[in-house]
Amino acid sequence: MLSNAINMCTDELWQKEKKFFYMTYHTTIFLDYYLSNPVKTFAPALPYTLVDESQMPAEAVDDVIPDRLYSKEEVLSYLASIRKKCKDLILNSSSDKLLERWIDNSETDLHGLCPSIVKNYTLLEIILYNLRHVQHHGAQLNLILKEKIGIAPGWVSHAD
Repeated sequence: MLSNAINMCTDELWQKEKKFFYMTYHTTIFLDYYLSNPVKTFAPALPYTLVDESQMPAEAVDDVIPDRLYSKEEVLSYLASIRKKCKDLILNSSSDKLLERWIDNSETDLHGLCPSIVKNYTLLEIILYNLRHVQHHGAQLNLILKEKIGIAPGWVSHAD
C-alpha cells in the first residue's frame, strides 16, 4: 500500500508537497530499520542525518532528515529491496528466533533511531509494530493524495 501511494503521487506533488515526501521517507527508513536483525546490519540505501529539533524543516515528521530529496524511483527501488528483506526475515526465522529480543542493548543508540517504546520488543513484536507503523503512515499519505489530487489507492487485502 505504501508503494501504491508513492506510485499514485504525481511528480508535481512529490516536488511540491514536502510533507508527503518526508512521511514517505520516515516510513521507509523505519520499515528497513525495524526489519534489521541484528540491528547493527542496518545500512540505509537512502542516507539520513539526525538534526536538532530547531533545525527540522516544518514539514518533517521527526529529526531523521534525508540527506537530499530522493526521487520516487529511488524510494520505490529501496522499498522493493526492503520487501525482499521482510519476506526473508519472516520465512527464515524460527519460532525461537521470533521470540528473541529484537535489539541488543549495545545497538539501541547505534543509528539514533530506536525509540524507548520498542527497546524490549521481541522480533515478532517489532515485525507487528512495523506493520502497524507502515499502515498508519500509509493512511496519512492516502489522505494527502485524496486532499491534493482527489484520488487515493484502494485497500490491498492480499499481497503476493
